[in-house]
Amino acid sequence: MQRLKIEGLSKTYPNGTRALDNVSLEIPIGMFGLLGPNGAGKSTFMRILATLAQPDSGRLTFEGYDITRETTWLRSRLGYLPQDFGVYPGVSAERLLDHLAVLKGLTSKPDRREQVNALLQRTNLYQYRRQAVSTFSGGMRQRFGIAQALLGNPQLVIVDEPTAGLDPAERHRFHDLLSEISEQIVVILSTHIVEDVHDLCPQMAILVAGRVVLEGKPETLTHSLRGQLWRKTVTPEELAELQDVVHVIATRRVAGRIQVHVLAGERPGPGFEAFDAGLEDVYFATLSGRREVASC
Repeated sequence: MQRLKIEGLSKTYPNGTRALDNVSLEIPIGMFGLLGPNGAGKSTFMRILATLAQPDSGRLTFEGYDITRETTWLRSRLGYLPQDFGVYPGVSAERLLDHLAVLKGLTSKPDRREQVNALLQRTNLYQYRRQAVSTFSGGMRQRFGIAQALLGNPQLVIVDEPTAGLDPAERHRFHDLLSEISEQIVVILSTHIVEDVHDLCPQMAILVAGRVVLEGKPETLTHSLRGQLWRKTVTPEELAELQDVVHVIATRRVAGRIQVHVLAGERPGPGFEAFDAGLEDVYFATLSGRREVASC
């Protein structure tokens, strides 16, 4: 079932920057990954979905409602975790979450208390409920961000770069939490971290310079590159020569040596070995702009 439909969404800022250019997507229940480099337009896209900005043109519907017009209706069903959010210094997690619940329209004090306690338990913050959120670690603050986003039992949750700066253990906890909440609702994850999309999202799109350049299932997109990826360990001098004659999509350091990844229909030269694509290879091949990866 397609819950969220975006048609021809465009946005240009007064300085002439075209942040979004005719973006169209259909997003079902579950986790949807929006992948792209910094400056691709992801945050603008998220702000428009969260009714914090208006598009210049296009149509957005959620459950059949035009959300650019029915902003109050959407906000009552929306949870939003922006890339950066401020907190009141010295205010405990329990008090701040209760305050945010009031702002979201939860007027019954007993109902608020029940929901606040349940969300603090769900995000593993209950034991820190009387601690000021301003003193939380990055991971704890992100989990608090999800708790506030889930106030009011939203049907659409938007999270913008949620794992940037988290250590591996916190990132893993955050992944588990996002997976759990996406089972019954629409969750849109905007990130430049390829592994987050690979680990969490059954559907994804890549946004570059305000345009959707690729969308589909991660496993299908990686399969589309089968037999076309080659790698070889090279010297810096060999790398410079290769970049002039083959399509290098990525380089990485492996045990202090340079490994080059090349996109080609056949073996590009001696010493190259074929390997199976990962989502990161799909991403780099797409960003290179020299090959269209088939959308599926």
